[in-house]
Amino acid sequence: MKNGQKQFHRLFRVLLPIVILSGIMIGSFSVSRAQIGAQTAHNYVKATVTAILQDDADGLPFNGSQLVRARLTSGTWKGEEVELSNSNSYQRGALCQEGTKIIALVQQGSDGVISGSVYNYDRTGMLWGLLALFLISLLAVGGWKGAATIYALAFTFACVIFLYLPLLYAGWNGIAASALTAVVVLAASIYILNGWSRKSVCSILGTTAGVCISGGLALLFGSIGHLNGFHMSEVESMIYIANASKLRVGDLLYAGVLVSGLGAVMDVSVSMAAAMEEVHAKAPQLSPWELFRSGMTVGHDMIGTMSNTLILAYTGSATGALLTIYSYEMPFLQVTGYNSIMIELLYGLCGTIGVILTVPIQAGITAFALRHAKKEFVC
Repeated sequence: MKNGQKQFHRLFRVLLPIVILSGIMIGSFSVSRAQIGAQTAHNYVKATVTAILQDDADGLPFNGSQLVRARLTSGTWKGEEVELSNSNSYQRGALCQEGTKIIALVQQGSDGVISGSVYNYDRTGMLWGLLALFLISLLAVGGWKGAATIYALAFTFACVIFLYLPLLYAGWNGIAASALTAVVVLAASIYILNGWSRKSVCSILGTTAGVCISGGLALLFGSIGHLNGFHMSEVESMIYIANASKLRVGDLLYAGVLVSGLGAVMDVSVSMAAAMEEVHAKAPQLSPWELFRSGMTVGHDMIGTMSNTLILAYTGSATGALLTIYSYEMPFLQVTGYNSIMIELLYGLCGTIGVILTVPIQAGITAFALRHAKKEFVC
């Protein structure tokens, strides 16, 4: 009987997220996307360079231009050979040689002739190879837990595509959209990885509190500092999209803070709840205060590493801006007016404070649950 219940619980853990995701996907289809930009007959296709017709790049990347002949290897005109211009610039083009695999931007003229340009290198092989290495590493090291992690990651990715982005596009408040997405991702991820138990409930409550703190701080200090989505580097594209949709550009900054801190806060919450449950199992006579102190001890060890993780992650994304400040020897007051740096600081500090305050919150929630819950439940 117990084996049958265990098999049922495992099957339920697989099927429930699928049912939830199906409902989310059906709802996302109700969001209609307006055509942005002019209607064109351009197509992005794979191609392989077969000959260099003109070349003034002198064999140097990001220099000069080329005219190449390439064989299309995907799309409507697969197998056709076409002439492509190649700007070989920093953002577009590629330094082509015979055999170079590229992405081409092609169109067919009114005379039936196919022409176009080199868009960039074909990196799809690299992408699939890296993804395969990631999945193999997870399975090899994590076993069945690694497989559950892959499932949880797939669910998270689908929620971003079919829930988070459609809500923002449809005009939802950024904090509300990110909070709803975070709760769905959080509950499903913890359920997939650990099942439904006392530890899972405690982790969900602690993570929700930590993420809300991060988002609330970002909203408060962003408002004080006059920072919002209109100060983000992609603001021109966002305004362009907003003109054709109900997107609230100003909210995007706060939405990003809430979502970006979710992983770190979840890691702290789950680890603390698991450690405290283990302590309680070995020493059930401990009082709530003693359990709280044991949780704080675990949390103290995690604060330093997780704070460094978040700060270094945001530092990495702002390397270009930091190097500009260093090179031009910008004074402090000028730096405080550098929007991209202040946004990264807002992200990093609010996220880190959320992680730090999650420790006592999670310790308190778990200590209370361990001492007052009548019995453990697992599903």
